[in-house]
Amino acid sequence: MTPPPPSISVVIPVYNEAAEVANIVRAVDEAMRERGGEYEVIVVDNASEDDTVDSLRPLLSDQRIRLLQNEHNMGKGFSVRRGMLDAKGELRLMCDADCAPSLVSLPGMEAKLADCDIVAGARNAPTSEVGRQQPLRRRAASIGFILLCRAVMSEPLKDVFCGFKLFTGPAAEDAFSRARIDGWAFDAEALAIARRLGYRVRPCGIAWVNRPGSRLSIPRVVVPVLGELVAARRHLKSVSRHRVGAPGTQQASATAPQ
Repeated sequence: MTPPPPSISVVIPVYNEAAEVANIVRAVDEAMRERGGEYEVIVVDNASEDDTVDSLRPLLSDQRIRLLQNEHNMGKGFSVRRGMLDAKGELRLMCDADCAPSLVSLPGMEAKLADCDIVAGARNAPTSEVGRQQPLRRRAASIGFILLCRAVMSEPLKDVFCGFKLFTGPAAEDAFSRARIDGWAFDAEALAIARRLGYRVRPCGIAWVNRPGSRLSIPRVVVPVLGELVAARRHLKSVSRHRVGAPGTQQASATAPQ
């Protein structure tokens, strides 16, 4: 008899996603049912100003779907960190609000965990399947961010900001319990901390489709990202190499609202 797959928590950070949040969660829920095993879907709402929470509420009757609400807009990094530390699964999947097309890549990512602890989805890998590219301006900006991460954090990944990453429970707990960046550069910080603790990170090409109408303003985030990366590099030097995460443990963020 084939044993069930490890339990998994899917963390979805959202902000002003009233029009799509129910569809996103249904797609994730369906994929998890097909996968089998125990799972939970954790939606972290970053103080949305639209009807995101009301749109999601009918799905909360399923105990496997949970909602965490930030009292104020705390940043995407804070939301992901809060969800990862509240999660209970043996595996933790960070899944952006546009991640539904990437769910078909999850089995391949899980297979890679045989020889690593974190699998980072990559939209620009040779094995990626990109259905709709980002506009040229966004792609150019992404390359700039990647080079910035490489210069400041010595980050080897070619798509560090891809919002589809799979962590083992201990790797997620150890990395995110030490992370401090609340903004856009949280990926680079969490991965750098994980590597410092000895966790192995591997890239994996994924299926991905650009969602039109992104609200991200590149000029508005460039300066904050640079400042966050410098702060993350400084913080990294103070991070203890002692691992504290253990399968099945749950650690609360000291700054997460109750």
